[in-house]
Amino acid sequence: MKQSPEQILEFDRAFEQLKELVDLRQADQLHPRRPNAIYTACVVLWMLIFQRLKPDASLEAAVKHLIENQPGYLPENKRLSQGTLSSNSAAYSRARSELPLDVVKWFSNEITRAIVGQSEPLLDGRQIFLLDGTTITLAPEKELQTKYPPASNQHGESVWPVVNLTVFHELSSGCALLPQLGAMYGPEAVSETELARNGMHCLPDESIIMADAGFGIFGVAHQAQLLGHDFFLRMKKLNFDSLRAKAKLVSQSPKHKTYQHQWTPTPKNRRTQPGLPRDASLAVVLHEIIVNETLTLYCVTSLPQDAATLSNLYNQRVNVEVDIRNLKVVLDTENIRAKKVDTFLKELYTSVVAYNLVGQFRRQAAELNQVAPRRMSFKRTWTTFQTFLLRHLHTEPELWRKCFERALFYATKDKLPNRAANRSVKRECYPKRSKRDHFEKRKKPPEKLKHTDLK
Repeated sequence: MKQSPEQILEFDRAFEQLKELVDLRQADQLHPRRPNAIYTACVVLWMLIFQRLKPDASLEAAVKHLIENQPGYLPENKRLSQGTLSSNSAAYSRARSELPLDVVKWFSNEITRAIVGQSEPLLDGRQIFLLDGTTITLAPEKELQTKYPPASNQHGESVWPVVNLTVFHELSSGCALLPQLGAMYGPEAVSETELARNGMHCLPDESIIMADAGFGIFGVAHQAQLLGHDFFLRMKKLNFDSLRAKAKLVSQSPKHKTYQHQWTPTPKNRRTQPGLPRDASLAVVLHEIIVNETLTLYCVTSLPQDAATLSNLYNQRVNVEVDIRNLKVVLDTENIRAKKVDTFLKELYTSVVAYNLVGQFRRQAAELNQVAPRRMSFKRTWTTFQTFLLRHLHTEPELWRKCFERALFYATKDKLPNRAANRSVKRECYPKRSKRDHFEKRKKPPEKLKHTDLK
């Protein structure tokens, strides 16, 4: 692992370049504070990232970590030099609340742009973005319940606010863009497809969008082409059949059939998306691809590539489900317990920053191993990042390099096992008990307790 002087110089330059691309100090210009403030914008961002990289870290733990390690972003202050800075978390909590959400979004977008800009294009010099949606539940707080109403049924309303969100992941690096989110239920509910259309504005020019059948509708494809992107969308069989009936067969083999079609919106499309132009129409290619005896892909695309190429490309769509799992489960984003909408969004956006930082670290470990980044375990790489690198973030280049080399050495061991194509043991879930015998329902206490109730 010993590096040559040329490599050391190259690393130092890369470190300085990274600081220029995503330097937290720029946040202080966006949100200046008084001269003697400890918790400046860049310090608060640093602490938010620490908390998302260590989801079990409380506000108090973040403050004590700051006092112990004192990163280079801390301003000069007598309380720091004399060791009299209080470990009480009240000042940090107040600074976190006062930090504008736009500053957090700016920082996350800067990191995302830097990573996506360094990613290698996968198809004709163009970047591919995987699209998928998910939901997360929040703390049962009044403000959150108003913004993101809980689910309800014939028995009443739940207490947990539910957020509907969609995420674009760049296929090569796994880098996540900031999610688009809205209410899952209630009068202001937003569909996944509407969130997806909003998120397309954030993609680089001439991107390729790939998504599952839930997004295989005219509105998504039309918005993609309107913004200069191409699309490759899976469709539900019923929707595909309605297009195929009017399409022209152009090629076929035992494994595929390809059609050309002029796609126009249905009356239902126009009802659900009233903004569509009267003459809206898309020249598309339909692919019916037989993967095996039990799976056939029905896809619509604006790309000229053949069915075999697109089928191999679609095989990588499963990566987005793994990416979302890493973001939700490994970084514990699904358990954000903020009490206000603003704080929730700050924690969500810094979770994306934390996820992308670990993803970059994983990619560098993969390069040393000469394997694809997704052959490295995200969870194990995340643990290595925490253990060997987290406390040394943003020190001088020489010190950072030594810590980085040691962490990278251990990260190269975090490779996923070489599994067979299929599991030797079929995965099965435990049967779920009926709700009637889960728990006894809690009875409402009487308004006035009797003496016999206390015995």
